[in-house]
Amino acid sequence: MAFDYKKEYKEYYLPKNKPEIVDIPSMNFIAVRGKGDPNEEGGEYKQALELLYGIAYTIKMSKKTDYRINGYFDYVVPPLEGFWEQKGRVGIDYSRKSDLSWTAMIRVPDFVTEKDFDWAVKQATVKKKQDFSKVEFITVEEGLCVQCMHLGSYDDEPATVALMDGYAVDNSYDIDIDHKRQHHEIYLSDPRKTALEKLKTVIRHPVKKHG
Repeated sequence: MAFDYKKEYKEYYLPKNKPEIVDIPSMNFIAVRGKGDPNEEGGEYKQALELLYGIAYTIKMSKKTDYRINGYFDYVVPPLEGFWEQKGRVGIDYSRKSDLSWTAMIRVPDFVTEKDFDWAVKQATVKKKQDFSKVEFITVEEGLCVQCMHLGSYDDEPATVALMDGYAVDNSYDIDIDHKRQHHEIYLSDPRKTALEKLKTVIRHPVKKHG
């Protein structure tokens, strides 16, 4: 059976719908950076997702090619994630989506190296006849964070964020969002196939011990 990160690491991907403090280890991702409203049809964000999934599945399906990744095991492609920010403010103003800067990303297993990533980019470029040069291989070390499962519309996230902020303060933590440590979302539902009120999104904010 394919290794499923959501099931094996429930503490990172399937938190309860009440805030908690977690210590997130270093993880590797493929990523595309951009700006603008993620809901724009044919926009930069939608194009970024196409590029990301193209590389993610090229890596996963490398087992059916002559290329061999050292330590490879079959796995379920992890969920889409994103870092979000708006210049000049801490947190997100959901009424100004056109001002968003984002990093869309998908986790890759630890056995995937930059050499394997480079192979996947070349393979996908030839096979799909697309330019995948915007895709990066990055390592993220989040460390201490407060997180919570948000149920429902993305536009209703501020209520969950307020709960997270309050929980952090009550437990002697300060929210530590800046340009390097950003508002983080993990998407467990496909909005094209899921009713708005049933969408599941992990929201994660960096924190530091007060004082």
